[in-house]
Amino acid sequence: MSEKKMTSSRRHHLKSLMLGIAKGLLEKEAAQLEVDRAAYMAENCPDLSMPGSTQELQELCKKLHSNIDKVDEERYDLEAKVAKSDKEIEDLKIKVIDLKGKFKKPALRKVRMSADQMLQALLGSKHKVSLDLRANLKQVKKEVKEEAADVGDWRKNIEDKAGMDGRKKMFEGEA
Repeated sequence: MSEKKMTSSRRHHLKSLMLGIAKGLLEKEAAQLEVDRAAYMAENCPDLSMPGSTQELQELCKKLHSNIDKVDEERYDLEAKVAKSDKEIEDLKIKVIDLKGKFKKPALRKVRMSADQMLQALLGSKHKVSLDLRANLKQVKKEVKEEAADVGDWRKNIEDKAGMDGRKKMFEGEA
């Protein structure tokens, strides 16, 4: 069965009623806060009567200091509880995200780094790295060609190597 859609005038009427009820609740809550505040102040902060003698003033100061210390301890304890609760909430949020399995991938930026900077980032800042590619290359000495020393009659060389005997000599000579 399909339900009838609500008309816009009915929807606006219900919305205004809900807003009126919410406004009344907020006003009651604000009035209750004022009453609670006044009761707390009357209980914990009696009217200040300034004593005439120095001794009484010193006692009043000591009493006020002890009250300040007590309130400060309570404030510190509450701050610690709030910090602990915030940490637990953050951990639970992370667990919820882990359970969902959806991770937000951060947008990666293109970063230009030199080879020195990359090695320093990989190895850490305590390793001072200077990359000199030419220093790491092998030093190669130019070889003097030996053909110039072994100059002879090329015709004789070819006749020696001609035929099967020549091939056999060639392999035996090289080995």
